[in-house]
Amino acid sequence: MSYWPSSQALELAARKWRALAERRRAHFVELYHSGRWKRYYSEEQFLVRLREAIRVSERWAEIAPSLARPSTEVETAASTAAAAAVEPVRTAA
Repeated sequence: MSYWPSSQALELAARKWRALAERRRAHFVELYHSGRWKRYYSEEQFLVRLREAIRVSERWAEIAPSLARPSTEVETAASTAAAAAVEPVRTAA
């Protein structure tokens, strides 16, 4: 970590954006598990938004790694595999 006050402010801002992206991702996952997404989105719209939230969250994790413990390739691969495993939800027509 550098000693420039402006870089510390940028790091803080990046961590906040990462936290926001992670909350958004968690929100979409919760919508998926509860089935509430059907009230707000078509299946195609929801899957596009879910994948985007996952992609953005992973990108912010690369930009602003966690201070507690940096992510590993295994964790990233597991997260990517979980995102790929999201199957389209079939609705009764």
